[in-house]
Formats: sequence, structure tokens, C-alpha cells
Amino acid sequence: MSNPARYPDLEGQMVVVTGGASGIGSSIVSHFAAQGAKVAALDIDRSALDGLAQSIKRECGADIETAEIDLRDISKLKLILADLIGTMGPVRVLVNNAGNDDRIPWDQVTPDYWDDRFAVNVRHQFFAAQAIAPAMAEAGGGAIVNLGSISWMMGAAGLIAYTTAKSAIMGLTKSLARELGPLKIRVNSIAPGMIWTPKQIARANQDDPAKFDRYLDRQCIKEHLEPADVARMALWLASHESRRCSGQTFILDGGVV
Repeated sequence: MSNPARYPDLEGQMVVVTGGASGIGSSIVSHFAAQGAKVAALDIDRSALDGLAQSIKRECGADIETAEIDLRDISKLKLILADLIGTMGPVRVLVNNAGNDDRIPWDQVTPDYWDDRFAVNVRHQFFAAQAIAPAMAEAGGGAIVNLGSISWMMGAAGLIAYTTAKSAIMGLTKSLARELGPLKIRVNSIAPGMIWTPKQIARANQDDPAKFDRYLDRQCIKEHLEPADVARMALWLASHESRRCSGQTFILDGGVV
């Protein structure tokens, strides 16, 4: 794991990360755990959750909470969050990371597929925030970090339902920041570029081995983006060091857009 800055105010804080078992999410979970935060990772993949918990225990001696959930099930999401708040205390940081950039040609998109992609990529972000905000406010406030994407800014082809859902996260972030600001809850989003996750690397190796090199040519900074880069930004947005930042989308793409 990378060696990020230390944020003492995150130590002991309750942090929930959705889609936390792999890729960007697992890096975010690991970085918060290394800060001494009390972390709960939510994900659909039980095996990956168990592996992550064991890995974090080995690396920094920390225990994390895990919960298996399909985030399309909003009723179950609310129950899990309520249980976590009841046992671990109010959530002080929510990282809405979960998403899936499934690809399908535009002319094969059906209404059911469209609705499902919104459920997977954006709907749960709002309802997770809605569920944790009252206790967060009562505890004195906190931070919500939504994960978006620059894909919609680029007009990426082949994943139109995903890009449309991800574009909605900027609006969600701005409106939530306005609604929750008086409660001392800050809401920001991160819009990453192409991150070198195992999933993206495997997809590129199978479909288009030169994909990452072409993307790197578009970046101002000629280094590939890694999950830890997103995790470091999430730490900063969660800490008091960014206490006057809210309603903003922070583009983390090495200078593509």
C-alpha cells in the first residue's frame, strides 16, 4: 500500500465504503483502515470481502466490518446501515464507491437494462446518504464522497447507460451539498479517469492491449492512474483539511479532460 499523509482527525471515525471489496473500493478501505478509522465495507462479493479483511489484518493489524449486499436492494441497504450505526456508532464518512461500467451497444439497450444500470451506479448513493445523514448530523457532521467518472465528459462509447448515470452524480453531489450543508455535512465527488484496477487491466488485455498506452498519451501526467490515487483524494475530502470544500467534483485523471 502507498504511504499517504496522516489525518489524525480520521482516527476512530466510523467510515462506510460501498463496493469496498475490490479495485478502487478496496484501496479506499485499506487507506482508511491504515488511518485508524473504524471501517465497514459493503459489497456483493462475500469472498472478496473476506479476502480484503484478512489482507488488512495482515498489513496494519486492523479489523474491518463487512456486509454482503446487492446495492440495488435499497431496503436491505437501509437495514445494514442502521445495524452498523447501532453497533459502531454514527457514520462520519460515507464513500459511495460502488458501480459497474458494464458495456453494451446503444441499440441493444432496453428499458429494464437502463433502469438497472441507474440502480447499480447512482440510486444507492442517494439512499445511503439519506440513511446515514440524521445520525451523522446529530454527531456533529461529517463527509460524503461520491464516486463519479470522467467517461461522460469524454462521451465514451459503448456504455451509454453508465455514462449517463455517472453524469448524474455531479448533480446529486451539488444538491445534497446544498441540502446537508446546514447540518455540517460536506458532500463532494471524485471523477476518476482510467484507473489501473485488475478488472480494467484484464479487460484491456482481452479486448484492446494498447488501450492504456493510448489513454496515457492523452494524459498531461505520463504515469498510469492507480487505485491509491483515488484513495488519497478520498482521505483528504473526508478529513478536516478539506473542511471548506463542498458541492464540488474533483477530476482525478492525470489531465485528460
